[in-house]
Amino acid sequence: MHSDEESTLYPLLFDPVYKDYLWGGRRIAETFGRGPETGMCAESWEIADRPEGTTAVRNGPLAGVPLGELAARLGPALLGAPAPVFPLLIKIIDAHRRLSVQVHPDAETAAREGGEPKTEMWYVLDAAPDAVVYAGLADGVDRAAFERALAEGRPDTVLHAEPARPGTALFIPGGTVHAIGEGCLLLEVQQNSNTTYRVDDWGRVGPDGRPRALHVAEALACLDWEAGPVRATEPRRAAGGAGGPNVWRDLVRCPYFRVRRLDLNAAEELTSGAGCRVLFAAAGGFAAAGGGRTADCPRGTTCLLPAGLSACRLTPLAGAAEVVVVEPDGYIS
Repeated sequence: MHSDEESTLYPLLFDPVYKDYLWGGRRIAETFGRGPETGMCAESWEIADRPEGTTAVRNGPLAGVPLGELAARLGPALLGAPAPVFPLLIKIIDAHRRLSVQVHPDAETAAREGGEPKTEMWYVLDAAPDAVVYAGLADGVDRAAFERALAEGRPDTVLHAEPARPGTALFIPGGTVHAIGEGCLLLEVQQNSNTTYRVDDWGRVGPDGRPRALHVAEALACLDWEAGPVRATEPRRAAGGAGGPNVWRDLVRCPYFRVRRLDLNAAEELTSGAGCRVLFAAAGGFAAAGGGRTADCPRGTTCLLPAGLSACRLTPLAGAAEVVVVEPDGYIS
């Protein structure tokens, strides 16, 4: 990377890519004041480097540069190490109606069966009072019981239904059968993959009036029959915290990413680590200042701090903020 490009490193904001799947609603527009002109939106791809959608920088001298080109141009200054693509995909999901029952392959089954491995986590931003997520098999369910329930059109009876409580997190490794229930607004952090095997779609039809395609054989080949139910976890105060007005809380760590929450009540200095950080304003908002530029991040904004940015100062915009902090593993300090 040239020295003049290095000097341009600063907190990066991106233009999201909006996806209007048939189960989406209007909560992204109503909650965050943005979205497509129609207001209908199922997913907002916040940070994405995919053939199906790539986000581009919208602020500062790098405005207009797609994420893939940015990674190629900046190299380790963006991620902290070379990578063929940005390793994660960050989304906001509005489940106005429940999503299909589905499975993603893990690394082992993807190598054997094809497709891209996908492990993900959800952070519940908001939810209807009775909303649930279906996460894993219910206790005692084996393959025979699962296949029988599918054949009889009652998949909900063999899935674990976990209450969707704002501020909690769920970890969904590849191989875990799952479905997001209606009324959920989630932040999703996942491997950079778009391989999904639908095992059941609740009997509904697509916009063309026909049932959407299922991939039952592939899903059954990828499903982890030993995993059992997935329970929501409360944010845990991180060990070794220095005290003070701001609190770091652990959410999820796996071989692909670490996710924490920063309860931001006063200014916080972030020094550069081994890799980049993605910041999401889950509640309140914050300003991110670094590299001679400041990015205002109201609620619902996603910001990327390049690995080569030596320091960044976070300040709550008003009162306090909850900031979800995502680091691709393998690149974190």
